[in-house]
Amino acid sequence: MKIAISSDGPNLNATVGDKFGTSQYLLIVDLESGEFEAVPNPGASGQRGAGMQAVVLAISKDIKTVLTGYCSPTAYNQLKANGIEVLTGLSGAVEEVVEKYKKGELKAGMRAGTEPKSRRIKVDKSALVQATRSSARQFTILLPTLLGVVLLIGLFNAFVSKDFLVSIFSGNVALDTLWGACFGSILAGNPINSYVIGGELLKYDISLFAVTAFILTWVTVGLVQLPAEIAALGRRFALLRNGLSFILSIPIAIITVLILNLIGS
Repeated sequence: MKIAISSDGPNLNATVGDKFGTSQYLLIVDLESGEFEAVPNPGASGQRGAGMQAVVLAISKDIKTVLTGYCSPTAYNQLKANGIEVLTGLSGAVEEVVEKYKKGELKAGMRAGTEPKSRRIKVDKSALVQATRSSARQFTILLPTLLGVVLLIGLFNAFVSKDFLVSIFSGNVALDTLWGACFGSILAGNPINSYVIGGELLKYDISLFAVTAFILTWVTVGLVQLPAEIAALGRRFALLRNGLSFILSIPIAIITVLILNLIGS
């Protein structure tokens, strides 16, 4: 009777491979004679279909039982369909696992498709360090924006009064949307800042129509930056682009809010 053990090395002192389909070797052990054969696993490259290559190898070697750390559901089903028993969740030295199998001490402790917990919690330290550095860089890049948001909230609350906003935004959908587009057109800035100001406007009971138009023009129209845009792209293009962006922002804002209301209802 022959059994196959996924292995990280070509001898019985090697460690049982984590995965049947991609382990470096399959050790074919003849339980009657005690002889073994170390066969390079054709799926060790980890390419697509690696598990099935190992299955074909096991079938061709007339294997009766496969011992491994983990076996994918697809490979497991194919092995079982060909009369091959599969025992997963195994670890340690190959020789020790074989001896336990001979004594009948092994059981199918893990279901096919379930990776052993001890194997899933392994952490790649280099990857962890790289991820930490990447997160730190991203935070450094975002820090000026975050500080700007905090300052912007303070300035908005300090210099823009509720009475002033109420006197301009009367509750008329068309006029409020127009005024929102006008205020957003003055400056062209970071979208995050427009969200902050928009959120403050909503706190003052300014309509969502006006806030939506404000956000649209904030990121598409910029009168303050218009001279620079004219110098870089030409007067005709700059004026046409800003004009169309302003005009289209009004119906887009109204349609967006109406759709949101329909979805909400």
